[in-house]
Amino acid sequence: MPTMTDEKRYALEWIDEHARSFSDFHSRIWNYAEPAWREYKSAKAYCDLLRAEGFAVEEGSGEMPTAFCARWGKSGPVLGTYAEYDAVPGNSQQVVPHQAPRAGLHPWAAGHTDPHSALGTTALAGALAAKAAMERFGLSGTLLFFGEPAEKVCGSKPVHAAKGYYDGADAFISYHPHFTNTAIRDTQCGSYWSAVFTFETTEPEKWIDKSLIPTTHTSHAAARCPGAIDAICLMYTTTKYTKEAMFPHTGTWTLNEFVLVGGDATSDNLPPRFSQIQYAWRSPSLGIQQQIYNVLEQNARHVAVMTGCRASVRWITKTRVGLTNHAMTDLTFGNMELVGPPRFPDEARDFARRIQSSLGLAPMANPFLDDNERLMPPADYEARLRRALPEWQTHYTSDDYVDYTWHAPRCGC
Repeated sequence: MPTMTDEKRYALEWIDEHARSFSDFHSRIWNYAEPAWREYKSAKAYCDLLRAEGFAVEEGSGEMPTAFCARWGKSGPVLGTYAEYDAVPGNSQQVVPHQAPRAGLHPWAAGHTDPHSALGTTALAGALAAKAAMERFGLSGTLLFFGEPAEKVCGSKPVHAAKGYYDGADAFISYHPHFTNTAIRDTQCGSYWSAVFTFETTEPEKWIDKSLIPTTHTSHAAARCPGAIDAICLMYTTTKYTKEAMFPHTGTWTLNEFVLVGGDATSDNLPPRFSQIQYAWRSPSLGIQQQIYNVLEQNARHVAVMTGCRASVRWITKTRVGLTNHAMTDLTFGNMELVGPPRFPDEARDFARRIQSSLGLAPMANPFLDDNERLMPPADYEARLRRALPEWQTHYTSDDYVDYTWHAPRCGC
């Protein structure tokens, strides 16, 4: 059972002493509000701060421009954590207790409503507090701090993992803001795959036998190859129909689509040449993931033939499923018990009441859930989560932290 040591007490006091500076840093990231793969200002802010703290920083790690890998120390054990800092598209918001997109931006610009701004800043505070305690008490070890962009599309961690950045670590810890305060025990995140399907009209002249056309001077009125817009429309609707047959309605699997390019039609009766649609799907197993892809690939192949197009696939990401580690869970939650649950000041409660008022709700004396202000034992959280899942399901939802779990013991809280 973890106990309060001088080293831990020093780290906690160090965080309290520097709380204002971390709050200010969080506000910077929150205000940048950069979406996936566009977090240039956010990544630079982290890199500059970590260098100032003595970390060796590799910017653009894994050939990802907004990723980084920071290292401090030269001996074992090697302990790692990470920041995420991509904002959620369509969630622009001012710091007010009512819905109000930020001034000067498109109303559907990105915003930190998840919020990864707090995720990264909290992980940073923990890493720098650990460094301060290690220096103060002469503790050996190495700290790794990764910048992980594009979590909303599970983008960076599979790349860092594939290129060896997690190799040699002894343990990882993850943090994500949540309305409960616990450490995850058994039901880890499942798998997330995403791919872009492209349709190109490369040989429209072969669609119809020109000898059948009575005159060569009716190009504006002649039947033409359906082309890329028809392809993407058919891909969309065909996938909606076949979604019913991809997998039974169990296992909390999901499939979502995003139209990236809608074609380039002209007024000269020419076929649209290019269109793209991206699919992202999550499920509790790699087998289900492959089954969903098989249907998508078959749909694309047949749609391409129907519209005179060529279909191609570009993978965006593939994650595995998470592995659990009870020793890490117990150790993490034991230390959470030493610290205690969150404590909200009166100004936070007042802000929450004003949110309730803006939603047409009667303000409550305590606007926060009981779970917000207490620690929930991992077994209790697991039991609550399992009530909504079938017995056979071992994983739930998705997050690319799962790639950390295949390289070293890891816990999430």
